[in-house]
Amino acid sequence: MAGDLHAAAHDCLRAATPEAKVERTFDAFARFSRGELAPSDTSDAPAPIAMPGRPERPRLVHARDLPKRGFGTTEGLAAFVHAIAHIEFNAIDLAWDAAYRYRGMPAQFYADWASVANDEARHFTMLRGRLRELGYDYGDFDAHNGLWEMAEKTAHDGLARMALVPRVLEARGLDVTPGMIVKLRARGDDATADILDVILREEVGHVAAGSRWFRWHCAQRGLEPQRTFKALLAEYARAVLYGPFNRQARLEAGFDADELESLETLAN
Repeated sequence: MAGDLHAAAHDCLRAATPEAKVERTFDAFARFSRGELAPSDTSDAPAPIAMPGRPERPRLVHARDLPKRGFGTTEGLAAFVHAIAHIEFNAIDLAWDAAYRYRGMPAQFYADWASVANDEARHFTMLRGRLRELGYDYGDFDAHNGLWEMAEKTAHDGLARMALVPRVLEARGLDVTPGMIVKLRARGDDATADILDVILREEVGHVAAGSRWFRWHCAQRGLEPQRTFKALLAEYARAVLYGPFNRQARLEAGFDADELESLETLAN
């Protein structure tokens, strides 16, 4: 009999060190892939959302309090890599929280988010390795908590979560990463650029999963997706929308032209 995927997801969420969170994630995904974990109708109801397990460092501060650094020094490059690593670390928890919190979904929903969690753990591991090559480690720079704050705001509603976390906050990476890769390669830093190439390619699929399940929720409730997305943007996300947008990557990730126009209007 398969074990409880929801309980395993919760266990990954509670892991407080990077090592434990990554190890538990890889193990849970491997067991899920072998059919040893599955969603359970008898699992305990999800607990109210709370801060997941976190290491003592990095210190979490408001985004406006993070210093602006360029790539021109090793410390500046390391701070940049650290910021991306922190996003990926948060993304592990975001994927597992979806699998833990939202019950009674089709089997593919859980397959999608378990796979995303595994990818995010791999991304974090690659970035942490690069940080160590630069003489630093995860926790050596301050970070912000914006991704998880949006998870808390949308915990009550899977539709809002799918609309706003994958399709707004995480999709921001689709917009900014290509330019970062160009700058890194211009500086001769192929090691970091190669990692970002992998992340960009796979994040298109992650955002597409958000698009797919956002539209599934809309269909279940008889809602028109474009109008619903625009209303959610206006309610929750006006302050976190920044253009310009990578239209091609977003189209590949399940956006349509009307949704992109809504994003661009609200970001101006």
